[in-house]
Amino acid sequence: MSFSIGSASSGMGPRSAMEQFGSNQREGALFNRQVVRRMLAYLYPHRWKMLAAFLLTIGESGLALLSPYLLKVAIDQYIIPGDMNGLLRIAIWIGLSFIGVFVVSAVQRYLLSWVGQRVLATLRSDLFRKLQRLQQGYHDNHIVGVTVSRVINDVAEINELLSQGVITLFGDLLVLIGIIVVMLSMSPRLALLTFIVLPLMFLATWLFSRQARTAFRETRSKVAAVVGDLAEDISGMRAIQAFTQEEAAQARFKRINVENRDAYINAMSLSFIFLPTIEFLGMLATGIVLLFGGNFVIRGEVTLGVMVAFLSYVTRFFNPIQELSRMYTTFQSAMAGGEQVLKLLDTPLEVEDAADAVELPPVYGKIELKQVTFQYRKDSPVVLHEIDLNIQPGKTVALVGPTGAGKTSIANLIARFYEVSEGSILIDGMDIRGVMQKSLHQQVRVVSQDAFLFSRTIAENIRYGCPEATDEAVEAAARQANAHTFIAALPDGYQTRVLEGGVNLSVGQRQLISIARAILTDPRILILDEATANIDTVTEVLIQQALERLLRGRTAVVIAHRLSTVRSADWICVLDDGRIREQGTHSDLLAQEGLYYKLHERQFVE
Repeated sequence: MSFSIGSASSGMGPRSAMEQFGSNQREGALFNRQVVRRMLAYLYPHRWKMLAAFLLTIGESGLALLSPYLLKVAIDQYIIPGDMNGLLRIAIWIGLSFIGVFVVSAVQRYLLSWVGQRVLATLRSDLFRKLQRLQQGYHDNHIVGVTVSRVINDVAEINELLSQGVITLFGDLLVLIGIIVVMLSMSPRLALLTFIVLPLMFLATWLFSRQARTAFRETRSKVAAVVGDLAEDISGMRAIQAFTQEEAAQARFKRINVENRDAYINAMSLSFIFLPTIEFLGMLATGIVLLFGGNFVIRGEVTLGVMVAFLSYVTRFFNPIQELSRMYTTFQSAMAGGEQVLKLLDTPLEVEDAADAVELPPVYGKIELKQVTFQYRKDSPVVLHEIDLNIQPGKTVALVGPTGAGKTSIANLIARFYEVSEGSILIDGMDIRGVMQKSLHQQVRVVSQDAFLFSRTIAENIRYGCPEATDEAVEAAARQANAHTFIAALPDGYQTRVLEGGVNLSVGQRQLISIARAILTDPRILILDEATANIDTVTEVLIQQALERLLRGRTAVVIAHRLSTVRSADWICVLDDGRIREQGTHSDLLAQEGLYYKLHERQFVE
C-alpha cells in the first residue's frame, strides 16, 4: 500500500439551481412563462378530461346567462299580460336551467377533482424521486422541514391553480363577456351607464395586484420557515429538554410563527380590502340600474323585465370578478410555489450515472484511490489532498485520526455518496464513475454509528436491502449479528414495530439490527463508520463478535475513533488535515512513536 502527498487543488462545484431554472426568468416576476409551461405539462396526460371539463364550463356559463333572460321573458310576455299558461311553461324552463347548472357543475367539479388529485400525486412523486437522486450534500445543507413544505404546501398551491384555476378562469371570463354582450343587446344605454364603475374596478384590481405579488411570496417563505423550524425542533427535542432550552426554543418558534402570522395577515388584509371594494362597486352598479333603469321604465324606454334582468346580470357580473380576484391570489401563491418546486426539480445532480455507465459485475473487492482530492462545495475548504490508497480484496483497512481529518469523507467517496473533485476511485480496476450507482451500492454497504431504522417491524428493517428474504434468512442474519436474543425477548418478536427514531430500542440494539441488515445483503465491500461508537461495553463485545463474522472474507474500510477497536486490522492509515500521515500495522505504528502513538497514549490515559 502507498500514499502520496501533494498540493491542494479546488474542485469544481455544480451550476446553481437558479441557473438551471432559467436565467431569462426573474424570480418573483408577476408571470413566469417557464413555471406556467412546466406546470401545464402535468395536465397534458389528462387533456381529454380537461377538455370535457372545458366544454362543461361553456355549458354551465351558457345556462348561467339563460336564467335572467328567461326571467325577463316571464315578466314582459307572461306576468304583465296575465298569461298563466305561458308563465307555467317559462317557470318549467327556468327550473330546468337550474337543474342543468347543478348537474353540469357537479360533473365538472368531479372531473377537475379527479385530474387535480392525479396531478398532485404525480408532482409529489417527481419531487420525491428527485430527492432520492440528489447527493447527500443536498440533504446535509437543506432543512428537512423546508423540503417537506415544498413537497406538501407548494405543490398543493400549484395543484389548485392547475386543476381548478385554469378552468375557473376561463368560465369566469366567459360569463363576463356573455353578460356584457347580453346587456348591450337588451339596452345599450343602460348597459353603458352600468359600466361606469368598470374603470374604478380596474384601478382597484391594479393596486391590489401590485401589493399582493410581494405579500403572497412572503407567505410561502414564512410557511416553509415555520415547517422547517418545527421539524428540526421535534427531531432535536431530546437535546432541547436535556439542555433545558424549552423556553429558548419556544421563543424562537414564537418569533417565526408570529412572522408567518403577520405575513399571512398582511396578504389576507389586501383581499379583505379588495373584496369589499368590489362588493361596493357592485352595489353602486345596482343603484345605477335602479335609478336610471327605473326612470327608463317609467318613461317607457325599456320594459320592466329588462330592468329586472339587468339587476340579475349586475349581481352575476361582479361574482366572477370577485372569483377572478381570488384566483389572482391563488395564481400568485402558485407562481411563488412553482418557482421553489422548479428550483428543486432542476437542482443539478452532482452524482449521477454516466450515459455509458455499466453494471458493476460481482467484485473481488480491490479498492484503489488515485490522487483523490475532495471538497464538499467549491466555496468550502479542501478536505482531502491527493490521497493514494490501495486496499487488497478481503483485507480490513482502518482509517483513524482526529476529528475532521477526512476519514468519513473517504468512506462517502468510496460509496459514491459524493463525487471526487479530482482523481479517481477504482473497484477491481473499474472507475466507480463509470458504473451504475445501484449496482455499486448493492455490493458496497455502509454501517454507520447512527443506525437509522424505519418505522416498520424489526423483520422489515432487517430485510430492507433484501425484500425477498425469507423469515428464516432474516432470523439467521439476526443470529449472526447477535441480535436474535433480544429480538426474541420482545413481546412481538420480529414483528415488533420500531417507533420513529427507534426510541423503543437502545443504541446498541439498533446497531445490531443494522448489522443484521448488512449481513443479509451479503456485500463484498463493507464500510464501518464508527459502528461501535456510543455503545456500552457489553454491547460493544456483541457488536465486535458480529462484525468479525461480517468482515470474514470481505474487503472492509473501518473508521474508528477508539483505537482499541482497530488493533486487529490488516492495515491502519492515520489521517490528519486531509492527508495520510502514517500507515502500517498496529505494532508498526506504535513503534514509530508518531501521531498514532500519541493518539493511542492519550486514549490509554483517558
